[in-house]
Amino acid sequence: MLTLSRLTKRYGAQAALDDVSLAVAAGERVALLGHNGAGKSTLMKLVLGLISADAGDIAIAGHAPGSAVARALTAYLPENAAFHPALTGREQIGHFLRLRGEPAARADALLERVGLGDAARRRIGTYSKGMRQRIGLAQALIGAPRLMVLDEPTSGLDPVSRREFYGILDDLAAQGTAILLSSHALSEVEARTDRIVILSRGQQVAEGTLNSLRSDAGLPLMVTLHPLAGQDAAAAAAFPEAVQNGGVFSFPCPQTDKQAVLTRLVAASGQIDDFDIHPPSLDDIYAHISRRAA
Repeated sequence: MLTLSRLTKRYGAQAALDDVSLAVAAGERVALLGHNGAGKSTLMKLVLGLISADAGDIAIAGHAPGSAVARALTAYLPENAAFHPALTGREQIGHFLRLRGEPAARADALLERVGLGDAARRRIGTYSKGMRQRIGLAQALIGAPRLMVLDEPTSGLDPVSRREFYGILDDLAAQGTAILLSSHALSEVEARTDRIVILSRGQQVAEGTLNSLRSDAGLPLMVTLHPLAGQDAAAAAAFPEAVQNGGVFSFPCPQTDKQAVLTRLVAASGQIDDFDIHPPSLDDIYAHISRRAA
């Protein structure tokens, strides 16, 4: 649905994007990660046809960005969606529907889908930031887009609203919509995307599934265990590499040693009340890859 090939964009001597290639298939959810200034916004502007690349190619279902067909296929939700404060939610979405050649009567169904059915007749000036973001999502859903470009889409949403938002994205992906989103909320992205792309200083420094990025980073697992009452000394002897803090023992474990550690934990079951094995989170992986790239 979306293909970027050796994309380069410069501002003077500064390369905002440098030889970036990326593809997003129909029904795929791809997260675009990177620090401020890494090139995420530039990439999105190029996809939307708002600016032109200095080198490389972009295609949206085979069409050039900014073309009439590409615009009809693509929806965009910016980080800070702005709407006329004097209009009601129904009036604003009705206006966008008419601009897309669709009946304004569909506004109520769209607002209901994003959780604003009860606020449809209220003026947008009375909406919270999270509610305005929902209005933005409602307008992005107009026309059943085949590609959605989302820039920090859950900004201002509470935890329940975030879960509902990603539920909508899951439904869209299941229907074949390709989704490209940027976010700093890595814990959300970790569970809700199929593939992750990391940019640093305009360059693509990592790409893959969460599991493949974990393997590439080579970060250790973290094992934590809770000894049974009176078994601290025995647990310390069984796991001399562990650090004790407030009755909890913890130690890192290379991913290749996971089976051996599990065997040791089973053998020490007489001393252990409970244990957990934590894989490196996306936050850990992102920080590691970003440091390596720097």
